Amino acid sequence: MMGRLTRDPEVRYSQGASQTAIARFSLAVDRRWKREGEPDADFFNCTVFGKQAEFVEKYLKQGTKVAITGRVQNDNYTNKEGQKVYSVQIIVEEIEFAESKNASSNTGAAYQANLKPSPSQAAGDGFMSIPDGAEEELPFN
Repeated sequence: MMGRLTRDPEVRYSQGASQTAIARFSLAVDRRWKREGEPDADFFNCTVFGKQAEFVEKYLKQGTKVAITGRVQNDNYTNKEGQKVYSVQIIVEEIEFAESKNASSNTGAAYQANLKPSPSQAAGDGFMSIPDGAEEELPFN
């Protein structure tokens, strides 16, 4: 699925000898086909663990567009009134950015997925030159 975070992620760490990060967030996924009077998006509660949760804590915030893969898990319980409550959550196994950092922070501007470097930016070998220090901003090693 691909969508935007509806709020900043909530992150906590498990108890015990080896603490594990657990991140929770809600993802708004636009519907491709919309009928009159129906919502434009669906909202999914997502949970992610470990290193992926640490990534979420460090790099994601409300409005960030991400693509996720994972599995759907029942999250059913009985409330205080004895009524059965049915819900599902997405257990995220993989997560990645679905737009550039510049596009996500540039509110109101349309993102163009097929941006090409201008001829002055392109190197002779067909690859775009990477400015000095850009590696420090990348979210991976």
